[in-house]
Amino acid sequence: MKSLSVLFAFLGGAAVGTALGVLFAPEKGEDTRKRICRLLREKGIKLDHHEMNDLVDQITSELSSDKE
Repeated sequence: MKSLSVLFAFLGGAAVGTALGVLFAPEKGEDTRKRICRLLREKGIKLDHHEMNDLVDQITSELSSDKE
């Protein structure tokens, strides 16, 4: 059971790291948002421009509150 918890912690950390890497990559914000939309569409999740901006704002807000 403990090894399963470690595996989930590792996978969760990898997912968060990937998300942060994409959000803070040195690409233009518009290009990054398009890339995220494309990746989400490949997974069957469709967001319009307004929903994507809301998602990015929510993630940014949560990351800012975690720093404090």
